[in-house]
Amino acid sequence: QVQLVESGGGLVQPGGSLRLSCAASGSIGSAYAMGWYRQAPGKQRELVATITRGGNTNYADSVKGRFTISRDNAKNTIYLQMNSLKPEDTAVYYCNAGGLIDIPGTYWGQGTQVTVSS
Repeated sequence: QVQLVESGGGLVQPGGSLRLSCAASGSIGSAYAMGWYRQAPGKQRELVATITRGGNTNYADSVKGRFTISRDNAKNTIYLQMNSLKPEDTAVYYCNAGGLIDIPGTYWGQGTQVTVSS
């Protein structure tokens, strides 16, 4: 059984930064990607950024140049460094594992709230 535990969400002013972490326990399999998805009120869940075990990354156009995803394979942990945050980045951010670089996998974290507001 795979468990994903997220941390690092919170309230930040526009232009600020946050760093999300997601630690995975259990066996995901080395071939699978991990990543972050988000869901804002009244909207569908969308891909934010994903990363393969080999380090290939995929970003939503809306976050390119502002967000950076990274992965520590030894710790089975991924990170999302979010800079230059905008109000439209406000959402619940979910960690995901077991999928492909552009398709979510079976495993989801509980979600962490990110609110960008002055």
